[in-house]
Amino acid sequence: MTSTRILADLEAGMAELATPMRVYVVAGRFGEAGADLPELAGRIRALLGVVAADEAWERFLPGYVPPTVPQICAALEPLETHEAAAFLAELASVDLVWPSHRHLPAETAARAAERVVSLLGPEGSWWTNHDAACGAVNGLTPLFDSLLAVTDGEHFAVALQIADD
Repeated sequence: MTSTRILADLEAGMAELATPMRVYVVAGRFGEAGADLPELAGRIRALLGVVAADEAWERFLPGYVPPTVPQICAALEPLETHEAAAFLAELASVDLVWPSHRHLPAETAARAAERVVSLLGPEGSWWTNHDAACGAVNGLTPLFDSLLAVTDGEHFAVALQIADD
């Protein structure tokens, strides 16, 4: 599959996982091959800026400035590829604050998440702000947030769910 086709399919798969005002996504291709965590953190920071500027959230985030790239890197934990699809589907479909509320049907989210994971294959490096070892979340905003990001060194995808209490 060509890089252009991967990008188009990645963008489409991530778009399926988005929910207005709750689950924000972005996918793309880095300008240079070999991108790693700092470049991915830069894309995460940009998405956090989009959320902060969104009319739905700006009143909850007055004066918020997204963390720096080094701060974002420090907040992230690696996630095994075999765990990525289930995590991504849950991030896109289950509300952080009200788990009984669904943003998307579970089947829709699972199908799109599996597709995204398969596009980046075993070369993908997956990162989250969840520390599975202790169950903590390294928040990137003053609100509730859950993040999953991936890069294969050429392409990237980021999904962020945000919620208030």
